[in-house]
This record gives sequence, structure tokens and C-alpha cells, in this order.
Amino acid sequence: MADTDVFAEFRDAVNMTAGELTKWLGTDESREVGQKASAGSESVGHDSGRKIVQILGKKKADLTDADERHMRKVVGYVHRHTAQRPDGDVSDTRWRRSLMNWGHDPLKR
Repeated sequence: MADTDVFAEFRDAVNMTAGELTKWLGTDESREVGQKASAGSESVGHDSGRKIVQILGKKKADLTDADERHMRKVVGYVHRHTAQRPDGDVSDTRWRRSLMNWGHDPLKR
């Protein structure tokens, strides 16, 4: 079961629903961004997005230690990368697409 603070921070950082994230992960734009271990492999962020969808589908009481570790990783990533927001319109940037792979759309209120 996840620590209450980690759960709350995760829910604040991940502002996309499981459905929105699943739809996004199915796009070419989602697969084109992020750090990859090798050419043609899945990016770290895309893999993270799939894990986030699974976490969002669980009840808090069913979260595992591995889920909690991933939730902490997501919170850290979202906090670091939102602090690096580029100037200007970010609607169609790799920065935004990368964050969206991690469940955070910086344009969503």
C-alpha cells in the first residue's frame, strides 16, 4: 500500500486520466520522444506511461511497493521537467510530449 503523501503527490503530478494517457500512448508523437536504450526500442517515458495506466487502475489498498517506487519516480520526473518549461507556446513541443508520456499534460488545468 502506498504512503499517503506519495499517493497525494502522484495524483497531483499525474493530471491525465487512464483513458487519456492510454489514447496518448497510442500515438506516433508519444513514441517519438524520450530516451531509448537502443534504436527502435520503447522510451523510458513510454514504458512509464504504461505503468502509470496500471497504477491508476488500482485501488490504493492494492498498490505494491513497486507501484510506490514508480509513483515516486513519476513525481520526481514531473517536478524536474515542469521546472524546465521552455519559453513561448509549448503546445507542440517535445518537452510537452515527454511530460505527457509521464501522465502530465502541462496545458491541462
